[in-house]
Amino acid sequence: MRLQVLGTAAGGGVPQWNCACPGCSGARAHPGRRRRHASLAVQTDDGCHVVNATPDIADQIEACAWLRPGPGPRQSPLKGVILTDAELDHTIGLLRLREADTLEVRATPAVRQALRPFADLLRPYLQLSWADADTIPVSGKRPRYAADAPASSADWVSALRLTDGAATVIYAPAMGVWPDELDAACAAADCVIIDGTFWDDDEPRRTGISAKTATQMGHLPITATMERLSRLPGRCLYTHLNNTNPLVDPAAEQHKVLAELGVEVAADGMVIDL
Repeated sequence: MRLQVLGTAAGGGVPQWNCACPGCSGARAHPGRRRRHASLAVQTDDGCHVVNATPDIADQIEACAWLRPGPGPRQSPLKGVILTDAELDHTIGLLRLREADTLEVRATPAVRQALRPFADLLRPYLQLSWADADTIPVSGKRPRYAADAPASSADWVSALRLTDGAATVIYAPAMGVWPDELDAACAAADCVIIDGTFWDDDEPRRTGISAKTATQMGHLPITATMERLSRLPGRCLYTHLNNTNPLVDPAAEQHKVLAELGVEVAADGMVIDL
């Protein structure tokens, strides 16, 4: 299995278009700190898939050599998209893929139901098919546009179990709880890439972006998960960093804290061979 990290930022990216916080200002001054929306390319004998379809998906595909089309027109190696949830920053890129002839989307029933308007929009452009993904429920948080939909902790936000029979990856860019099933899956995984949206629980309130804590916003903070990651046998990385997260600054002291624990921060473009 080969992975390429296509992006590592939470919604809005880094920098966010309407924000001048230290993280965003730093990314404007130092382009190497820029981060695209969190996504992952996966290459196995079964083909090539993208995990989550972000607003950056076209640029992300261009940045991944084995996702680029060729040799002729409309000859893409992309087999489909696997979704962790129905949030706009993880799904709006589906509309950007309308030039495809066919597209398979793997998602839970609740996510498929929420995305019915997307399916209706895409129907005149391509043949869209749906399939189940190998998921572990990690939050019942619904997108704001689906606030009237039935809540279900078993469907809305998932950790993905990606495997080629020889190696296994757990990918969970958003997670509000750490259930026993996820604990067992991470212990058996070769690589774990999980939610690093916020450094600590009070970050959203301290930085003024929300009156809620990180946990109340549906994200376990890094300080609540880093010790657990340090005890896992596989390679462990954080992704989905918010623009307020001090880790978007490469000089932040928090990098040393994670390094001492043997935990990494994923970088846009990094390749992981398993």
